[in-house]
Amino acid sequence: MERPMQERKEVITVPTALRRMALLVATCLLASCSRVTAENYAKIKSGMEYKEVTSILGNPASCDDIVGFKSCKWGDEKSHITVRFAGDAVIMHSAENLR
Repeated sequence: MERPMQERKEVITVPTALRRMALLVATCLLASCSRVTAENYAKIKSGMEYKEVTSILGNPASCDDIVGFKSCKWGDEKSHITVRFAGDAVIMHSAENLR
């Protein structure tokens, strides 16, 4: 009489402390990779195209577009760069609390 083989399942569990540590490391790495820096702000020049600005700063957090004028913001409420465009060209830019 033959006995059927039992299927063996292995479950790997990750301790909660290790999960929290991994989340913390990932958050710190993302925060340090921010493109909203004084160095990148200095690269923005009047007349640059929107595409050039996004290649430096990445995608904006928000944009408002009114009759050919666009105002875009990168960063958050505490630290940000605001760039204003007429058509597709930078006409003015400002920053607050950059590192």
